Amino acid sequence: MNLTDAQRDQVAGWINAGAKLSEIQNRLNSELGLKLTYMEVRFLMDDLKLTLRDPEPPKPAAPPAALAPDPLSAAAPSPALGGVGVTVDQITRPGALVSGKVTWSDGQNAEWYLDQTGRLSVIPKVAGYKPTAADVQQFQLTLQNEMAKLGY
Repeated sequence: MNLTDAQRDQVAGWINAGAKLSEIQNRLNSELGLKLTYMEVRFLMDDLKLTLRDPEPPKPAAPPAALAPDPLSAAAPSPALGGVGVTVDQITRPGALVSGKVTWSDGQNAEWYLDQTGRLSVIPKVAGYKPTAADVQQFQLTLQNEMAKLGY
């Protein structure tokens, strides 16, 4: 495909503005009268040595310094004495949709994860440990709030 210098500059401008390949394909057709397939537009980008720009990911808001979480997890503030604390891992456990850690009101710790079928599993650090029913209920509510904050 041969484009004039003005057309090349126009296509480069679209790319610099953040246009996607399908948008470039549509604009080539509507503005320049060139009907090209998606693959032809891809080849054109290669021929012109143009690279599509990746959109910038949104920047997460920094947590307040007093409540800064562990760098490897997004965490709720430490549990108040007698409360249940829940953290959500930034690097999810293999085979899970989301995972994290829980500290029960008596200080015992466990890992939790939600698998692809929606099952919640809790793995205590001490084999055979069972949290109280009140702790389990508070864990579920806290986990629901943490997941909502993260957009799950």
